[in-house]
Amino acid sequence: MTRRFIFFFILLYATSFAQDRVTGALFATRSEVIAQNGMVATSHPLATQVGLDILKQGGNAIDAAIAANATLGLMEPVGCGIGGDLFVILWDAKTKKLYGLNASGRSPSGLTLEYFEEQGISEIPSYGPLPVSVPGAVDGWFELHDRFGVLPMTSILKPAIHYAEHGFPMTELIGMYFNGGVSRHLSNGFPNIEDTYLRDGKIPQEGEIFRNTYLAETYKKIAKKGRDVFYKGEIAKTISDFIQSQGGFLSVEDLSNHRSEWVEPVSINYRGYDIWELPPNGQGIAALQMLQILEGYDFSNIPFGSAEHLHVFTEAKKLAFEDRAKYYADMDFAHVPLKTLLSDVYAEKRRGLITDRASAHKAGEISSGETIYLTTADKEGNMVSFIQSNYRGMGSGMVPPKLGFMLQNRGELFNLKKGYNNTYEPNKRPFHTIIPAFITKDGEPFLSFGVMGGDFQPQGHTQIVMNIIDFGMNVQEAGDAPRWDHSGSSSPTGEPADGRGEIHVESGIPYKTVRDLMFRGHKVGFGLGYYGGYQAILWDGKNKVYHGASESRKDGQVAGY
Repeated sequence: MTRRFIFFFILLYATSFAQDRVTGALFATRSEVIAQNGMVATSHPLATQVGLDILKQGGNAIDAAIAANATLGLMEPVGCGIGGDLFVILWDAKTKKLYGLNASGRSPSGLTLEYFEEQGISEIPSYGPLPVSVPGAVDGWFELHDRFGVLPMTSILKPAIHYAEHGFPMTELIGMYFNGGVSRHLSNGFPNIEDTYLRDGKIPQEGEIFRNTYLAETYKKIAKKGRDVFYKGEIAKTISDFIQSQGGFLSVEDLSNHRSEWVEPVSINYRGYDIWELPPNGQGIAALQMLQILEGYDFSNIPFGSAEHLHVFTEAKKLAFEDRAKYYADMDFAHVPLKTLLSDVYAEKRRGLITDRASAHKAGEISSGETIYLTTADKEGNMVSFIQSNYRGMGSGMVPPKLGFMLQNRGELFNLKKGYNNTYEPNKRPFHTIIPAFITKDGEPFLSFGVMGGDFQPQGHTQIVMNIIDFGMNVQEAGDAPRWDHSGSSSPTGEPADGRGEIHVESGIPYKTVRDLMFRGHKVGFGLGYYGGYQAILWDGKNKVYHGASESRKDGQVAGY
């Protein structure tokens, strides 16, 4: 095949759209799902059905979210599980207020920066015992349930336990990632991988039935004995003993001392809509910073997918991500100047650095990943924006014996250089990529949404907001629209920016846009799997119905009743 033919094929593919629908945008893959009484959107159809069944049994959106997440921990272990952390923004219909939960875990108390220095380790490794931090998900479940739940936890976890015991068929995309993740960890020689994830010595393939009886027993203990069995009881001891036997530092005391934190979501107003994110240690305010900068442009005169659109978006991203690298960290340990970073004055100053050419930027001077995302809504009007992850797909490779799950490797995202906001310290929460989002309008709920995908997430949030508010797309079209991702910005772990970086575009971005971006000095290419996953539920207050969307790039589904 000649280079000329390959190039022609790429151009032809880049102008293709979804199949010939008679309504909606040409790139839309399906219609929105519309329902009155409740809705669940997840990255796995069976998990969506579990959440919907919980709603029909009298549970609320919080119960449905926990049940769906427990099911995803079984069915999509390549992105989540109880070895990881979670974050939530929820709208409580009773108090008509948004609540934020940071259920991320902290670093081991016995592991110090000096240990890394003495061992000659300049970066925390991706796999093994050293990047393991306290898993916060189970405590997050119980914080949510104790404050807002309705059904007993035994009922909420029952469907996931059933599937873990009796099995479920492996889906296409999850199966691909599962094969890659399990193979990687087997090649690393980590213990308990084969025992937990293989059946008859083989990795389950698409359509084959997978069971995880160890996880079923773990879920049963959590349902019956509560969160303390995980953080203070036999599960905690199994986790600690295993990690320390592998040369790690996580202790029973670290698990016992863990606590989630209720936090106030933060927001900016974007063209009359209030966009909400959680404060650091996550990266949500990067999306707010980007939107603050982009609000200064008139997108009624800038077409979607044009070179001007992608250019100003990318430059705004570069500016926000330099601040992200410098300032974002656990706010118990570092001062993060949220008010200044999100101010109109600061946004105007940063916007003034954008020219018509690709540029490299630095952080402003201020005085003193795989993931799953799901969203649920119920007939009372409660809405939950819920994100959960192990990081780097399945996580650290550390699988405690006979528990059925892998521990996360979020600790990799600390900086090991002294003097930075995100520098490693004991009992500190690492910088986090996973972020839920929410939009309100005039004090009422409008959209619960999220986009998976590591550093792409703030970019994905910003693209969804713009697609709906600036370009008038419906909630499904907003997720199906072609995406782009910029990489190469400075990192919270200490790596400097790679010049101007590179824009990766999906095939739906026109070649004219790619060419014009190159003329502006951007490096442009294609990327495989860079563009995250998306779920959303929109509340139509006029007609009193929910509109739902699910990611066409994943195995997921949205359903309502």
